[in-house]
Amino acid sequence: MNNPLYDTMFALHAGRDTPFLLLPEGGTITHAAFVARAAQLAHALVGFGVQTGDRVAVQVEKCPDMLALYAACAQMGAIFLPLNTAYTGAELRYFVEDSGAALLVGDPGRDDLPDITRIETLSARGGTLADAADAAPKVFETVARDADDLAAFLYTSGTTGRSKGAMLSQRNLISNAQTLTDLWQFTADDTLLHALPIFHTHGLFVATNVMLIAGGPMVFMPRLDVDQLIDWMPRATALMGVPTFYTRLLDDARLDRERVANMRLFISGSAPLLAETHRAFEARTGHRILERYGMTETNMNTSNPYDGDRRAGTVGLPLPDVELRVCDAAGTELSRGETGTVEVRGPNVFQGYWNMPEKTAEELRQNGFFITGDLGAQDDEGYVTIVGRGKDLIISGGYNIYPKEIETVLDAQPGVLESAVIGVPDADLGEVPLAVLVASGDLDMAALRGAVEGALARFKQPRRYVVVDALPRNTMGKVQKVALRAEYGA
Repeated sequence: MNNPLYDTMFALHAGRDTPFLLLPEGGTITHAAFVARAAQLAHALVGFGVQTGDRVAVQVEKCPDMLALYAACAQMGAIFLPLNTAYTGAELRYFVEDSGAALLVGDPGRDDLPDITRIETLSARGGTLADAADAAPKVFETVARDADDLAAFLYTSGTTGRSKGAMLSQRNLISNAQTLTDLWQFTADDTLLHALPIFHTHGLFVATNVMLIAGGPMVFMPRLDVDQLIDWMPRATALMGVPTFYTRLLDDARLDRERVANMRLFISGSAPLLAETHRAFEARTGHRILERYGMTETNMNTSNPYDGDRRAGTVGLPLPDVELRVCDAAGTELSRGETGTVEVRGPNVFQGYWNMPEKTAEELRQNGFFITGDLGAQDDEGYVTIVGRGKDLIISGGYNIYPKEIETVLDAQPGVLESAVIGVPDADLGEVPLAVLVASGDLDMAALRGAVEGALARFKQPRRYVVVDALPRNTMGKVQKVALRAEYGA
């Protein structure tokens, strides 16, 4: 292939007048129109001085042109760097400076874009990059690239320090998308409900890439809108979402078996799905949500099976081309059923962290295994259960305590909507568990404490309980325990 990523995802759609993006506000963008728009944007990027191998930082609201900019970067050989729309100007400065981006594409409505590189604007309503593209040819000569050339940077959330730029190659993106398309049995007959952001691996490199390979359309929603999801479900076949999607849908009485009669697959990821949500969704709709597990540095690593037992509380089996092992702190592989750090190896694993060779060496072993930092276990049948991040492990009086075990007990109690357990300093034991609870109604603390005492050894029982209105989360729905430790750690 001349340019594996572009040829695999986009070139095959040139001239196809089949629907690709179904817009909730009305209108359809065909595959052919999308590819032509990408070519126009590629011309615009070159006109603004972007060269092969340059980083193009993009922080704009989700819109068709932003997605086409991803294709344009692939076609002209630039490295696509999507950024969370919630980042402030000060945060943007770090990402642009660290990546050495040749161009920052921002929203025309922003007045705090850092003036440290060339800035152009793009939005659903236009902008300088869009204007330049409008006047450009609809055909662009694709730049030759190799499968091992970098295609994208994704910055980690930075919850344990400075955000790291994960370098993803063309092969990383292609291999994962092809595997998932086959595993989840996506075809051109599918219509995907796409309400995820596209600055994140889930919405961009899972949902979008899978549908590009499959050749079917996506209902391209700017953001999560339950009314739109409910309205489009009879005309769709699949939904990829985070747990928040499913809890919000369950709060809507319109969600029933008749509403989802045309749907074949519901997928959840990016944050743990409560077993209770899993059970409630199946009882309401007849569908068992398919949960999978991935991360910025690897895209997807495991998935519950399409045909087979989708087990609540697990993230399924390693993907066919992914090796997974559970190791102790020294890197020695543990026996099945033992809890340790999850490590993965395969064509999906990233190339390292940009300008951080020491950090890359710490987390990416010479034999190719990536140390995920997630604590988990694999049972005798191969199913993987994630019990938390390594940094979330609580060591109390020399005993290891896994917050997930405590949270599972708490979440099952009457009046508890959800919980998060963190370790807080203790002069005697080093750390002790503290439970942060969100109530779903009347919460009988005495009964709750009694249930916990009956289910968990004393050293695992929270020494203190805090009730809050909501748990702090990032844009993908992950509970931010670093924020809880900052607030309650003293």
